[in-house]
Amino acid sequence: MKASTSTASSSAPVAHNALPPPSTASAARSSRIAPHSHIKGLGLTPEGYANVESAGFVGQTNAREACGVVVDLVKLRKFSGRALLLVGAPGTGKTALALAVSHELGAKVPFCPMVGSEVYSTEVKKTEVLAEAFRRAIGLRIKETKEVYEGEVTELTPTESENPLSGYGKTVSHVVVGLKTARGTKQLRMDPTIYEAILKEKIVVGDVIYIEANTGAVKRAGRSDAYASSYDLESETYVPLPKGDVHKRKELVQDVTLGDLDAANARPQGGQDIMSVMGSLVKSGRTEVTDKLRREVNKVVKGYVDQGVAEVVPGVVFIDEVHMLDIECFTYLNALLESPMAPTVIFATNRGNSLVRGTTDIVSPHGIPVDLLDRCLIVKTDGYRREQVAKVVHLRANIEGLKLGEGVLDKLAEQGEKSSLRYALQLLTPASILASLVGRTQIELEDVGEINELFLDAKTSAAMIGDSTGSSEVMKS
Repeated sequence: MKASTSTASSSAPVAHNALPPPSTASAARSSRIAPHSHIKGLGLTPEGYANVESAGFVGQTNAREACGVVVDLVKLRKFSGRALLLVGAPGTGKTALALAVSHELGAKVPFCPMVGSEVYSTEVKKTEVLAEAFRRAIGLRIKETKEVYEGEVTELTPTESENPLSGYGKTVSHVVVGLKTARGTKQLRMDPTIYEAILKEKIVVGDVIYIEANTGAVKRAGRSDAYASSYDLESETYVPLPKGDVHKRKELVQDVTLGDLDAANARPQGGQDIMSVMGSLVKSGRTEVTDKLRREVNKVVKGYVDQGVAEVVPGVVFIDEVHMLDIECFTYLNALLESPMAPTVIFATNRGNSLVRGTTDIVSPHGIPVDLLDRCLIVKTDGYRREQVAKVVHLRANIEGLKLGEGVLDKLAEQGEKSSLRYALQLLTPASILASLVGRTQIELEDVGEINELFLDAKTSAAMIGDSTGSSEVMKS
């Protein structure tokens, strides 16, 4: 049956511009490719030296090595009260470096990016936006040891009885749940409220679940891998049969941020589980969190940490275009950096000497007041040479699944050197669309040439507008 299905699907005509089918591993995931999907880390050797091409990076060896030193400082807990400032021309990899630092610190480390202009909101104060970003970048890893019943569901039998309150209908008096592990099978007679939770989770025979003994919370882990070959098309998550006994003590790890806790307490919805916290977050409208509430949350968190139940995980706050902040925000940032629970702070800017926003006479390097600059370790990013542009374009083409014809890479590298790396990368996908429209599977030189005529780079556009403005002034005179 499977063989015939696959044969039929392979012989069916496929449109030349159709998207490739998702792989088995990624069928349930979104296939959207972000601008920095290829960045996996800083690409450093164990000694701290940057490989020329590694972890998605090309070039920027000095900047990557400097960021590697900052990562070591953060891991040693010796970067408090300071910030990292990335300076360089647009498109030289400042955001990529910040993301790579976050990757190097760990997979579960919160990464909270924002742009300087985000603080200018009509709903909340500027300082509140900054404080919220800092709180969202501080993670809390809660470890709890609970008694649970875990296994594959082999039986699910509700037992009904007459409703004692009325003569009509029946109610579920209890439910019999059969659970199987690698070591044995056990039948559990459970409360009807647990049956309601089972129905809510859409649990059926063959699912692997665990039930908390104290709270009665039911969690579905996935489908047992014994059923993995039941269907031709299956987007289910399969998990192995649990080991050990059905009744066991299990350590559960939950990752939240202080921002989540602040928001959940500012808008209490009821319920102690994580879904109640999540439900409160999606409510419309923003409310300011008071300092008093934050102090209370900090007190509770400190109690958890002292008991050894939780661990604070400082994350990364990345503020791009930091020169867009004004003098009040910079003053507040000084206070936030000195906080005992401050995350790692990374700024990025492409400005030289410029006026500090919110003042009329203070000109400072990078548009940042000198007192905040003194707290920063400054790292400069370099421009890309032609061969480096070619390598980045080739890397992005592989990530996006695009094939390049002969001479296309050199042409795009030339464009990137003449205008900018971003312009060269932006030409890739439109050129592939043009190629697919005429039935080709790879991008050729004529596609790049046509795209160059359709879309202008910044320098060409500015020159053309300058020429047209000059000629119109001549006509008026």
